[in-house]
Amino acid sequence: MNIYKILPVGFAANSYILTADGKTCVVIDPGQPRILEECQKRGLTPQYTLLTHCHYDHIGGAGALYDAGCKVLCGEDESEYIFSEDNRAIFHGITIPRFEIYKTLKDGEEVTLSGITFKVIATPGHTCGGVCYVAGDTIFSGDTLFCRSVGRTDFPTGSYPALVQSIKKLYALKGDYTVCPGHDENTTLSAERQFNPYVKQ
Repeated sequence: MNIYKILPVGFAANSYILTADGKTCVVIDPGQPRILEECQKRGLTPQYTLLTHCHYDHIGGAGALYDAGCKVLCGEDESEYIFSEDNRAIFHGITIPRFEIYKTLKDGEEVTLSGITFKVIATPGHTCGGVCYVAGDTIFSGDTLFCRSVGRTDFPTGSYPALVQSIKKLYALKGDYTVCPGHDENTTLSAERQFNPYVKQ
């Protein structure tokens, strides 16, 4: 599996393009419409989009991918919040791109997309229905866990106690993982267990 980390230009989150066969791919958190072009530049056809949560800086490119034939998936407790007034209000009424959710995902569910198997871990706290995705030895943590930091909880449906429990749930995974967050640099789960100043193991 190859992972391409696409850094944001301006207001957006880190986006990730994953491919197992060098032809098709899965996109995690397409923050901007240009993510479709990033796939195409690499000769990849995006088949699925996985959303860790529904804030605009993570889904700004979901509409372009959807229009290109991508199927969009998210956590089961997040789907109703995506197009809500509360979500739009966070970004001062910004237009949320239009797309349909192909499938919602439950905690502990495993799905194989474009030849890559993902395990879904429900991690509410930053939003009520946020999830992380585990593929191989990598965790795509959205805005739950960052390098030496954690996601903010002052937006609608956020909860700091829930976020702490979600991060401890990640810490409880056996072994070590690369953590690919929604913002800033990658880290490892072992480093966060040891050094994260906000949530201790």
